[in-house]
Amino acid sequence: MNNLSVFIISDSVGETGDLVTKAAISQFRPGMQDTKIQRFPHVESKEQLTEIVHLAVEQNAIIVYTLVKEIMRDFLRDICQKKEIPAVDIMGPIMGMLGDTLQVEPLEEPGLVRKLDDDYFQKIEAIEFAVKYDDGRDPRGLLKADIVLIGVSRTSKTPLSQFLAHKRFKVANVPLVPEVEPPEELFLVDPKKCFGLVISPEKLNSIRKERLLALGLDDSANYARLERINDEIVHFNNVVNRIGCQVINVTNKAVEETANDIIHRIQLSNQ
Repeated sequence: MNNLSVFIISDSVGETGDLVTKAAISQFRPGMQDTKIQRFPHVESKEQLTEIVHLAVEQNAIIVYTLVKEIMRDFLRDICQKKEIPAVDIMGPIMGMLGDTLQVEPLEEPGLVRKLDDDYFQKIEAIEFAVKYDDGRDPRGLLKADIVLIGVSRTSKTPLSQFLAHKRFKVANVPLVPEVEPPEELFLVDPKKCFGLVISPEKLNSIRKERLLALGLDDSANYARLERINDEIVHFNNVVNRIGCQVINVTNKAVEETANDIIHRIQLSNQ
């Protein structure tokens, strides 16, 4: 069986060319026997292309390339033809077809797919983080979080955590109850990334009554009484003052509105 040497040239990391090449070779050599694949990532100049082609001549290699810049593809195609090196352009034909169909010019920016993948995995990681550290389940998450939310029950901490997670922020939240001392970690959090959520007692009273009724419980329970709510808000204010964090009034505010407010404040604090 003849030895096969393949050079994969890319202006990004070369994963696309590597996967396509292996998929094709496996149709002839399922075990990839006597096959050597060498990847040349982040190729950005004609000088680099020239050096790689000369090396391909010495090693009798074929070339597979995924270059998004047309000028680089044209240069590599021409030099391979002159040196009689078999070469396959994976990106060019597809990009040409898409350009004709969409009637727009390509961005020609390497690595965009990888950026999209990174963005996706950051979002998934943030969502998993929000679930793991929701409702004060594990105080250790408070020191790992990008944003920490605190507030009494029914101030939208959980849906807000999830919304911010979809924006790739790692969020932990802690419910404040007068009978339970907040975790020590809460007072070690940077006040700039901690946000207290407050709501008017009347609005909270209405929300809690609806919640109790939805659960089939008596809406006159202590949980929904104004006296109880006022006690909780006093406790909330005491904790907020100890931390020195910002407070956002979420009365009649949509989750999206509160999230945008928090993101804006975070961005300002990072400037």
